[in-house]
Amino acid sequence: MPLRFTLRQLEYFIAVGESGSIALAADKVNVTAPSMSSAIAQLEAGFGVQLFTRRHSQGSVLTPTGERFLEQARIVLEAADKLNDMANIYTGSVRGSLRVGCMRTFVQLMVPQLRRSFEDKYENVDFSQVELDQAQIFEALGSARIDVALTYDLSLTSDIDFQPLQTLPPFVMVDLDHPLAGRREVTVEDLADHDMVLLDLPHSADYFLSLFRPLGRRPRIAERTTEISIQRSLVANGFGFGISNMRTVSESSMDGKPLKFIPLKTDVPPLQLGIAMSRAAHVSRTIQAFIDHCHEAADAGRLPGLATEP
Repeated sequence: MPLRFTLRQLEYFIAVGESGSIALAADKVNVTAPSMSSAIAQLEAGFGVQLFTRRHSQGSVLTPTGERFLEQARIVLEAADKLNDMANIYTGSVRGSLRVGCMRTFVQLMVPQLRRSFEDKYENVDFSQVELDQAQIFEALGSARIDVALTYDLSLTSDIDFQPLQTLPPFVMVDLDHPLAGRREVTVEDLADHDMVLLDLPHSADYFLSLFRPLGRRPRIAERTTEISIQRSLVANGFGFGISNMRTVSESSMDGKPLKFIPLKTDVPPLQLGIAMSRAAHVSRTIQAFIDHCHEAADAGRLPGLATEP
């Protein structure tokens, strides 16, 4: 019996099912929306079922049948990846797709350079990246939308395997005119009476606020943002201090104003930057090659974007 679908059609179907929009899915996999729409129509015609309900205001919503097909389509693509991996093992090559999730707070610092050096070494890998917060990373790993993630050891669950790459102690960021700018080290007691610019991301904000628990009070939060570049600009322009576990090579905001990074003395354990995977996931030859590549960069002190001196 001839196949009624192609793996590419299944890939497009999964992308639309996960994004809820043909336009968003087309952008995600880098094809045109008409090509995406045509592939979905061919898939529905081949099986004789309706996979989506198209509503102008709500986009493409999976039908009950579509939801069941989505589950099976993921299984089929995972099996296809295992076949590719088997071929890679026998031929000694590293090839195929690699979907990497990246924590929003540092993706711009290190992922493009890590990706560039990895793709230069393994030119047959189809590398794609997606920027997420910690909660989204856990969901994407659990649903197999990504193969692996570069993130922190924040709120890890028992179904996540985490391999640390580098320890990241906290630093306080201030503008050069801040009253604490001349200090070599600060404590949360020193920060208690100063305004704070909080990086307000799921799990990340909980960690930053946990630094103040020994005080028995919350910091004086003046501003909140979910974007690290905005946090740095607000800090550099005198709206308050910020806390970051990323002491970057560049010590300025996006608008060019300088920042001062001061070590924060605390008993709260530092964050670990590392690689997260679902414990249930199949570790392909390509995934393992990327993991090894990250470890090699960390061991050599070459994780891009991070300052090497305290």
